[in-house]
Amino acid sequence: MKRQELHKGMDSKEFLDYYYLKEEMVAFCKQEGLKTSGQKGDLKKRIAHYLDTGEKLDFKPEKKAKDPDVFDLDTKIELPFTFSEKKRVFFEEHLGKNFSFKVSFQRWVKANEGKTYQDAINAYPEVIAKKSEKIDKQFEYNTYIRDFFADNKGRSLNDAIACWKYKKSLSGHNKYEKADLTCLEEGFCL
Repeated sequence: MKRQELHKGMDSKEFLDYYYLKEEMVAFCKQEGLKTSGQKGDLKKRIAHYLDTGEKLDFKPEKKAKDPDVFDLDTKIELPFTFSEKKRVFFEEHLGKNFSFKVSFQRWVKANEGKTYQDAINAYPEVIAKKSEKIDKQFEYNTYIRDFFADNKGRSLNDAIACWKYKKSLSGHNKYEKADLTCLEEGFCL
């Protein structure tokens, strides 16, 4: 079964079986009078609930913490922690120009409320050294492309993108599989 346009008559199972761009979900929310705020995962939950119940969830995104005007090595990590430009500069001063708020470090910070910025600086090298192979759900495209190239040395980015477009048009998961190449061989990639 091919992916349908997102519409009010779908049920949540059908909706959740397919990949939709955030822009498509925002457009649907606007059309149906649903709130459009939040991340892609928030929109998916809101739309799935609406499709099943007709109820419009009153979703309020989590308020971001205000950055303290001054912070130092003894400042305690408080949640919700904002990964601001001021904090990036601070950490860069202590860890060097190669510092970035990598996802693994962001997770460490969020899991260590009450520890100090010095603790974060001390943990950073070890945290990023344990490079995770897992890519968060919202990065399905990145995961697919990475896995495509790991299995298909010498193929082009256009091939990878064509297979991705084909894969996301199908029901089910969006993980790369060798069988996805049949769309290139048989010429039915989108």
